[in-house]
Amino acid sequence: MTRTAALVFALTATAAIPARAEEASTAEQTIDVMNTLFGKHAGIRANHAKGAVVEGSFTPSKEAATLSKASLFKGPAVPVTARYSNATGVPTIPDGSPNANPHGLAMRFKLADGDMDVVTNALKYFPVATGEEFRDLLTAVSKSGPDAAKPTPVETFVASHPAAGKAGATAKTPTSLGRQTFNGVNAFLFVDVAGKKQAFRWRIVPVDGEELMPPDEAAKQTPNFLMDEIRARLAKGPVSYRVEAQLPEAGDPINDATKPWPDDRKSVNMGTLTITKAVADSAEAEKALLFMPNALVDGVEVSDDPLIDARVQAYAVSFGRRSQ
Repeated sequence: MTRTAALVFALTATAAIPARAEEASTAEQTIDVMNTLFGKHAGIRANHAKGAVVEGSFTPSKEAATLSKASLFKGPAVPVTARYSNATGVPTIPDGSPNANPHGLAMRFKLADGDMDVVTNALKYFPVATGEEFRDLLTAVSKSGPDAAKPTPVETFVASHPAAGKAGATAKTPTSLGRQTFNGVNAFLFVDVAGKKQAFRWRIVPVDGEELMPPDEAAKQTPNFLMDEIRARLAKGPVSYRVEAQLPEAGDPINDATKPWPDDRKSVNMGTLTITKAVADSAEAEKALLFMPNALVDGVEVSDDPLIDARVQAYAVSFGRRSQ
């Protein structure tokens, strides 16, 4: 049994088919409402359905090893498989649609002591702090159609969850996926050789700089312009990103993804991610891919942010269903 299959089995075997609806886990309920919002598409992710698989490598910086003992930061370049994606579970969503934001970038670093996953997107912070709140937000959206009474369920939810009404505006359509900054909204922990732990959040910053376009310009683009553009760009040469770790200061919350750390917080350059080629058959390649935020190696640990486990559980449920 592969690592992915074993993980999915462990997370879903006992509750994949609950006897009654009220017995369903939060993760199952979350995927159920995503299927309501976006439809069910056989073999496709419940969210971030449309994407492109690419390959490349990661080369650590000299400073990285001072923060973490992880093998990722010790030696030469390591191979990486990554996937760009659009938001929503609609596999045909136009790349320039506002609903395709936030675009995502998930990475798998292939190390001798095990693979390590990093899952990021273009949001600067998340709309809610827990898995239960995310389920409730999606449920409110699903009940807020044009005929819903005012205030709609989503308006009521946003009134009591300020970040829910603002987070989406922090992600805009780029001119290229190679010109988008991707953020890790959850905090993780580095562990150094002495056992000291340092909280951080990932930032994946394009070496060529971020370049965004206005919504009206994005709406004029062809439906697959971002996915087509990144493939064409890679055919001409590599795309590179600085992999940065943003460090908090005293008082900055570690366990609340709705609260971004100020931009003036120190960011350490952990190395360079270089994407070199698009996978020939992306649709086939992505079937086996499951990027898990808690798939880490010695030297990197999860924090007490409850959203990390919520994401892990929901991803596992989604993978189990698309693999059936």
